[in-house]
Parts: sequence; structure tokens; C-alpha cells
Amino acid sequence: MADYEALRQRHMTKLFEVMPEALARLTRPRAQLDLERETALRAIVAHARAHSPWHRARLAAVEPERLTEAGLRALPTMTKDDLMTHFEAIVTDARLTRDVVETHLAGLTTDAYLLDEYHVCASGGSSGRRGAFIFDFESWVIPFASYLRFGMYMMQQVLGREPPSVMVMVAADKASHMTSALGQTFAVPGSSIHRVPATFPLERIVARLNELQPDYLSGYASMVRQLTAEAAAGRLRISPRFVGTTSEPLLPEIRDAVKKTWGTPIMNGFGSTEGLMGGSCSAERGIHLSDDFFVIEPVDARGEPVAPGARAAKVYLTSLYNRVQPLIRYELTDEVTVLDGPCPCGITLLRIDDIQGRLDDSFTYHDGPTVHPFTFRSVLGRERHIIEYQVIQTVRGADVRVRCQEALDTDPIVTAIRGALFKLGLFDAEITITAVQVLDRQDTGKFRRFVPLPRQQVRG
Repeated sequence: MADYEALRQRHMTKLFEVMPEALARLTRPRAQLDLERETALRAIVAHARAHSPWHRARLAAVEPERLTEAGLRALPTMTKDDLMTHFEAIVTDARLTRDVVETHLAGLTTDAYLLDEYHVCASGGSSGRRGAFIFDFESWVIPFASYLRFGMYMMQQVLGREPPSVMVMVAADKASHMTSALGQTFAVPGSSIHRVPATFPLERIVARLNELQPDYLSGYASMVRQLTAEAAAGRLRISPRFVGTTSEPLLPEIRDAVKKTWGTPIMNGFGSTEGLMGGSCSAERGIHLSDDFFVIEPVDARGEPVAPGARAAKVYLTSLYNRVQPLIRYELTDEVTVLDGPCPCGITLLRIDDIQGRLDDSFTYHDGPTVHPFTFRSVLGRERHIIEYQVIQTVRGADVRVRCQEALDTDPIVTAIRGALFKLGLFDAEITITAVQVLDRQDTGKFRRFVPLPRQQVRG
């Protein structure tokens, strides 16, 4: 087994190699981007047919060398259920069995390579369905580079040549989560980039931020909103020059709170564990997506294409760079609206309107803490036999409903959740876990994974 730091340094070298090209693609003419994307599409489909048994069967009638993006629409789709059910038949390295991958995920305490080559991340996604996503050595650098460039471009536009000196991210701390793993792989020793786990008690987060005094603050949108309230109350005493939000919709009230509190520009980031990244720009409205690394198909509930300006019920993604776990017309259940016309910022990549889906609500307890959804997600998302879950707040804790693929020992899960809540100040939390066959969805078909109590019911 190779030394971790040696592998990480190879990745840092690779990042420096790909960044100039990644940055250049931001403003490349659309006609050139479209041509490059179609060439990459043919290559990835040919690779999937040759090396993935599952894709070989479903794409048997496809002639990769003649495939166009328009022709892509005739191909079958794939879901997260497909990905996890046919895991070994989809991956292109036979060593990557689901047991090997799940064992690696379960043992992660910090960033680590699998078989000296791969990175694996787990995601429950907005639907609550757990997935495991693999990136080989070459492809692992792409999500980080494609996300980093949006922030670099916007900061240069709004801040000029003087970059932030102290950067703090309030986000995931587990290496099974992409944001944490990428941040560790591509960390620069001695740099002024700091991570503060979003699962820390709020007062601890505030104290750490007061100590670090960041001029760039980044975190989950709901967490940033809580921090604006702490600043308004006088407990958080920082003066960031730039604020970034990610992983959750940047709702108008959160944007307004940031501007009222600090008067700073906001970079609204988008990221999926599948590897699709995006970021806002100086135009403020909208998020550019990395459609130079993906074919993105906005569709309605029936899977029919949706025109710019109309809200899509979901999108089909085709990754143009993931060769170990090919994602071809993979269903991502995010509602998006493509914005038509050129963006005044100069970026030519696809732009969608700000995502205004329902925010994963934090749970507020009477005379107790406010608990970020990640506190539950960080426990439930690590359990390999849980395929879907829903967390419903109660007066003194939460009812957790789970859909499992095998019998589940719930006692350790209850203990882990109660322990996490205890650290936040919710003592003797009442946690129940119930296995169910089906989880209820809203009339629209959307699934609400975290259900807080109505404000009037938050009482002791």
C-alpha cells in the first residue's frame, strides 16, 4: 500500500496541471464546448460498453462512434436504485465489489485511498436513497477543479486581485462526504483554509469563528443563516469580505440576511456526489453548471425534454470523465430551470435559476439547541443496510423511519444519534427507529427527508 501523503501530492500536482484548462473552459465559445462534449460523450459510451457488463447489455444497440447528444435521448435511463442494485456489474474494475467499497466507507475516519487509486463517497441525496460513488485517480481531481474555478472567477470579479487571507468552511467533517474528502485531498499544508464541522454545537462554531476571524466564510446555506442570527445578536464578531453557500438552496431570506448582516457578495455553490459542480457569478442570479464535464438533460416528470425557462422535474446526467463507475443518463431528482441567453459575467457554461426547493429544515427544540440535519445525516448515511430514511422531529427528539435491505440492529444507531444530540445540549433525547416498507411522499411526488415540528408545537 502506497503512502497516503505521496498519493496526495501526486493529486496536488495533477490539480495544478488541470486548473488552467478548467478555468479557460469557463468562457470558451459554446460551439467549441459543444463539439468537445460530443467527442467526450462518444468516448465514455464506448468505454462503458467495453468494460461495464451492465452498460454493455443496456447499450448493445448503440454505435458510440456515431452517437450525438440528440441521439443520447433515445438511450435508457439509470437510477440510484440501478446503481446500487447492479453495483458490481456497473463498475469497470472487478476488484470494486460492493462489500469492498462499503467496508472502506465504514472505516473512514479521515481521507483515504482505496486500492491506492480510488476515492469513494456516500450520499443520501435529497431523496434519502443512499448511494456509493467511486472516482479513479484521474477523475477525482475534476470535481474539485470544476468547483474551485467558479469561486476563483467570482472572487476575482468582485474582490479584484486581493484574495481572502483566512478561509473557513462550516461543513461536513466525515471523509465519506465529498466536501470533506475533497478538502482533505487537496489541502495545502500551512494554508489559511480551516474546516469547522457543522455538527459542532452552535456556540462552539461561533467561538471558533471568532478565533479565526475569516474574511471568507463558507458553509451550508441553513448554517450560514444561523450564523447571521448569531452576528445580529452580537455573539459572532467577524467581518467576512466574501460568503459562500453550498449543499442547500440559497433561499431569498438567507441571501437577504447575509447582505443585511455583512453586506458581502455571495457565491452560491452547487455540488452533487455524482460529481456535477456549479457556482454563481457576479450577476448574482443563477448558478452555472459544469456542462463541459457532463451532458445535462432537464426533463419533466415523464422524462421529456424541458425548454429553457420552464421548470424541470429532474435532470439526466451523463458524466464525461468517470470511467470507473460510468453514469449515463443517470437520474438526479433536482428541480431546475435553465436560464436562456448569455450571462453578463462572461461565463458560457449552462446557467440555471437559483434552486428554490425546500431547504432541509433544522430542528429547533424548546429551551434547547437548534440541530442541523447533518447531525442525523452523518449517522444514518453511514449505515449500508439503510437505503432510505426520513427523520420526523418530536418534542423531545425524533422518529426515524427507515427502509432497509436487510435486518437492522437499531440500538447502535439510536445510541449514536442520542450521543450526537447530547453533545449539542439535547439531553435524554427520545429517538425511535422504525423499519417500514414504503416512505410517504408529498402529493407532488417529492420526498421530504427532514420534517420539523410546526413552530407552535416546539414546546416542552
